[in-house]
Parts: sequence; structure tokens; C-alpha cells
Amino acid sequence: MTEHRYVLGVGVSSAATPDEVGDLLARVMGLADVARRSIIGVATVDHRAEHPAIVGLGWPVTRFDRGRLGDGVAEPAARLAAGAGSTLVVPKQRSAHATIALVRCVALPPGEHGGDGPRLAARLGVGPDRVLDLSQSLNPVAPDVTALVAAHADAVGRYPDPTEATASLAAALGVDPSLLVLTNGGAEAIVLVAAALGRGWVDEPDFSLYRRHLPVLDPTGPRFRSNPHSPSGRLAAPDEQAAVWDEAFFALATGRWSSGAHATGSVVVGSLTKTFACPGLRVGYVVAPDVSFADDVRSRQPAWSVGSIALATIPDLVAGADLAKWSTAVAELRSQLVALLARHDRTVIPTDANWVLVDDPELRDQLLPHGILVRDCASFGLPGTVRIAVPDADGLARLDHALTLL
Repeated sequence: MTEHRYVLGVGVSSAATPDEVGDLLARVMGLADVARRSIIGVATVDHRAEHPAIVGLGWPVTRFDRGRLGDGVAEPAARLAAGAGSTLVVPKQRSAHATIALVRCVALPPGEHGGDGPRLAARLGVGPDRVLDLSQSLNPVAPDVTALVAAHADAVGRYPDPTEATASLAAALGVDPSLLVLTNGGAEAIVLVAAALGRGWVDEPDFSLYRRHLPVLDPTGPRFRSNPHSPSGRLAAPDEQAAVWDEAFFALATGRWSSGAHATGSVVVGSLTKTFACPGLRVGYVVAPDVSFADDVRSRQPAWSVGSIALATIPDLVAGADLAKWSTAVAELRSQLVALLARHDRTVIPTDANWVLVDDPELRDQLLPHGILVRDCASFGLPGTVRIAVPDADGLARLDHALTLL
């Protein structure tokens, strides 16, 4: 059973001392019979967040504007940080210059595909930018594309025309544009290919969308396979065969756009939004082994599937890509992540991809109140395992700090 986690709501006046708050905390924890390791954060009003008595507690602080809390501070702040439906464990405790409330956290059930950062931010009462979402495996060293996308905002007034974007990406992939179909994310690419084939097979565990969208599951049918494999993160062996290769993470693992499997008769699907860390832009693709299959895929696609802003941005994204540099940087950050987790006595399963796996069924819940998300792998058929995306240097430092407090 997962151990309960708790948030402290702390209100202090300017006259409060660390010793006073420390004594009050000891009283609260004694009344509640709660272990110190179960406390995972402090919530307070913004202008007191740097008070020595609060900083000295040693837990990460979630700040709230007083206007959100009314006249009280401790209990409302703790409830906002712990989430809707949280429970006050013991009555608020007061001293001359401080108040502490202890609230039991409410768990955040994992979504089916990760990327639950906005839900966690709402639960904690903070902006989405305050959440370190390591449940979505994106390029940690990709340049910020916000300004690039904004530069093409005028495209919103035009119907989508994929011609230029298709030619640009086809050149990068080294394929004829007639074989390339741009899609609304990698998810639509999978849906379209599954419909075109009509039947297929998935050797589990693997990405759940293959099995979900195949009209007929047939062990003798075309095999779907992610490369690098999701969730194991291992690249396919040179002699391994599949009818459909999902290369959403291939560029970050190898520094190359594609394996070129289409040339040997396989279908390749991919996702630019992993490589460029912009999942909201929704840009995927299908590379067909021949024009007939590409035309079949196109015939199943809704008109104007990929938006004009995304299409206008693709040539600039491709032109600015430095796959070899990014792949090298990801590998170095991955090594640092493995070492960090090992220092904290976590059993790490290394990968070739931009994530690692950890055998620890409690880790996801433990990190939530610190504003850090990791991916529950139950949907992959791996209960008790979490997937942790490789973060940038700042993310590594934040994860290190949070693990120190567990």
C-alpha cells in the first residue's frame, strides 16, 4: 500500500523564529503520528515564502497569493497544495507567531499517455510552468520554438496547404515527397496506417495506440514495433523485422532522421513534436514504401488535417535541426540521470532513448507534491515501473533536490 503523503500549511509573522516554528512542527507531527519523510512540501503566502523559519523547514515551498486564501493562511494554503478533497489531519496548531496545518494529499491518478502537467499544476494551485513534467519524453535540449511558431501566426487566416512543408521534411528524410504524408501528430499517423492495413499484431509490451486502433488483431498480420522500443527504450537489432516502424524517438536516440526502413518495404511513422519538444503543435508523418500505400493513407485522412500554423513552421523547424548534437547531449544527460537515481538508491533500467525506467511503485506519488511528474508504466503492462524522461540540467537539479527530501 502506498504511504500517505502530507503538505504543511504554514503561516508566520515577521517575529517568528525557526526554533518556534520547529517546536510547533514537532507538536503537529506528534499529534498526527506522521513520519517526517511523509511530508513532501510547505504551502504559504508568497511574501512569507523566503522567511527563515519557513525556508529552514527544508521542504519545497508552494506560494500562494493572499487573495486566494482569505484571512487564513495555513489550512487554505495546505489544501490548495494538496489538492481538492484533501483532508485536514489534526486541528490547526498555533504558537505566538506561527500557525501550522497538516493536510493529507490526494493522489493524482495517471492519465493514459502521460503529459499530466496541467492537471498537476491545477491540483497544486501553481502555473503549468512550475511543473517539471517528466512523464512526457521530449527533447530536453530543443530550442524554444514559441517565437518561431508565433512568427507564422498569420497563417491562421489561410486554409492549410502541405506542399512546402512536405517537400521540406521529405528532403530531410531523404524520401520522395510522394511517399510522405504529414499527419496531425504521430497518433493520427498510427490510426491511418492501422486502418489502411486492416489487421496487424503487437508484441506486448509496446505503445498502446497500435493495439487500440488496429481493426483486427491477428498474430499472423503485419507487426507494429516502436524503435527505440517503448517502453524498454532499446533500439531494434539490425536484423529485426517489422511491417510498421514507429520512429517517434529515433532521431533523439541516434542523431539520424530515420532508419530508412521504408526502402525495404516497411511503413515508417514518426513525430516531429518529440524531436522539437512541441507536442501541442501536432506534427507527425507517414513514410510509405510505395506511392500506392501513400495514396491509400491520404484517402483516409480528413481534409486539412494538419493546421496552417504547423505547416508554415515545419520548414523552419527542419532547417534548424541539429540531430547529431541533440542526440549526443541527450545521451550525456541520460548518463547523469542514471547516476543521480543510483545515488538515491533507485534501481534504474538504462535505455537508448530519452528516458530511463525505474522499478519503484511509489515514486510517482512521492514526487507529485514536489511538482514533478513521472510516467506510470501500467498502461504498458509494467505495473510498479515508472518512466522518467531525460530532463535538462535544471530539471536534473530539481529532481535531485526532491529525491533528497523523500
